[in-house]
Amino acid sequence: MELQQDILTIAQKQPIFGHELELLHEVDRHVPGSVHYSIKRYKRQPQWSVEDTGILAYHYRKNEDETNALELKFCISGNVYCKQKQTECDSCKLNGTRNCSDKEDSIDILSFSFSPSYLNQFAKAHKSPQTLSDNVLSFKHTTSFSKMLPLCGKTRMAIEALLNHTYSDTLENIFINAQTQILLLYSMDCMLGEKLTADFTCKFLANEEDREKIVKAREILLQHIGEPITIKALSRKVAINECYLKKGFKEIFGTTIFDFYQSQRMEHAKYLLYEKGLSVTEVSHLLGYSSISHFSTAFKKQTGIKPCELLLR
Repeated sequence: MELQQDILTIAQKQPIFGHELELLHEVDRHVPGSVHYSIKRYKRQPQWSVEDTGILAYHYRKNEDETNALELKFCISGNVYCKQKQTECDSCKLNGTRNCSDKEDSIDILSFSFSPSYLNQFAKAHKSPQTLSDNVLSFKHTTSFSKMLPLCGKTRMAIEALLNHTYSDTLENIFINAQTQILLLYSMDCMLGEKLTADFTCKFLANEEDREKIVKAREILLQHIGEPITIKALSRKVAINECYLKKGFKEIFGTTIFDFYQSQRMEHAKYLLYEKGLSVTEVSHLLGYSSISHFSTAFKKQTGIKPCELLLR
């Protein structure tokens, strides 16, 4: 059974047959050593009664890294989209255009498959994995499993951003890479049954304004993928103390500012090399490296391979 039909069957609690699926829109991208993501939008059939559903699936076979993967699957219903724009239409959603023939009720299916090499960047900081989350990220958990994921408010916001963004081409890739990591973070929290609304260790994060500054800092980092920005300059842009910025970023996003920035640069580099077919020299320049050797060293440290090896795949 296909992945999309599989989660639809679970969400509706009965089989969905192929002839019932009318595809409205599709995005699919697979870069070696990165995340294979798929977003499909189907026309909602009148007879469907679909519940919003999330699934985390961990696939493990000993000594078979090529087939091992961590998958996130989401089925989101109840959205109204403009057939012309292929995005969520606020006017349609609020019934502002009752006679509009372009509005469409739809079901959105999102799928993300993370390879062991990709997940290793989040697990490498833990030398002796102890929690289930650590063992899954490092692929030291030796039994495959799947788990239903509750769709909390933060997860829904991340999914909605993926479905309704207006970016295209390389900016779309940068945005989706970052949102995908956020979805992974929230899903791992949900897997452990942790409350995402729990009190923050950093007390200043209880202030919504300060949390928004940390989120804004992340957005600025993504805007500077090709022109590195110092933490000092970043803290000034969002008007927050450097120490608070570093601590708050680590607590909200589960990684340091440097590690987040490097991972986003290298994920984008993979896309530019593999999807766009740019040379190592061109990618090095676009990402703001002073030399090809510096870029190649950083790329191999992050991904485990040289940039030229990705071009040959």
